[in-house]
Amino acid sequence: MPSTIRILADKEAIFRAAANEFTCLAEDAIEARGKFSVALSGGSTPRGLFELLTTDAYKKQVDWTRVEFFWGDERSVPPDDKDSNYGMARETLLAPLAIPDTQIHRIQAERADREQAAKDYEAEIGKLFGVKQDGSAPAFDLILLGMGPCGHTASLFPHTTALKESRRWVVVNHVPKFDTDRFTFTPRLLNGAVNVLFLVSGADKADALAAVLQGKPNPEEYPSQLIKPAGNLVWLIDKAAGAQLKKRT
Repeated sequence: MPSTIRILADKEAIFRAAANEFTCLAEDAIEARGKFSVALSGGSTPRGLFELLTTDAYKKQVDWTRVEFFWGDERSVPPDDKDSNYGMARETLLAPLAIPDTQIHRIQAERADREQAAKDYEAEIGKLFGVKQDGSAPAFDLILLGMGPCGHTASLFPHTTALKESRRWVVVNHVPKFDTDRFTFTPRLLNGAVNVLFLVSGADKADALAAVLQGKPNPEEYPSQLIKPAGNLVWLIDKAAGAQLKKRT
């Protein structure tokens, strides 16, 4: 399905547009299936979205008792570490909304056996969706993604092994750039989503974004090109990030 690209004035406009998308998709999913499954992203950009969702203008639009929270990637750190994606979401979204633990499905990234932690997360996802790993990939109602200056998304970094994973849903991906392991959803799981929403802000993303959206296919160099869900793909971009995009005729 073709992607939708929206270029907005600034980061705050991205937050508002994303909050509107989030609340509308949540309402539709809850009405249709009784719950809303969302995989959150890390990084600096989603913080503003999470904080906005807790304001009076948005929090009353969602039945938060029916939202199931997951994470598309995580650093190999404890949940109270300053670099934890879960920790950031807990501080800015989950705690202010008083989301109970039963609806929060975090990656146990602090465990010494990371491979088993990834497999256990796959099992938890499969249980919630009622699917087995050898079947179709679970279809999250919404997966939030960002994009780094190198064109990575989730923790799918250029020239890393997870880019070629075709069977698993969640893997531990070694990232030589940072000499660390990160947990990440695989392209298989990301592309099973009903809706994928990219939030991209900042001039440092402009060159990579132009390559991802308008350059030749080269997902080894620009992993964000791997994201081609069967459902809806929406890019919310500020003017600084979209500065190198060529106008479509």
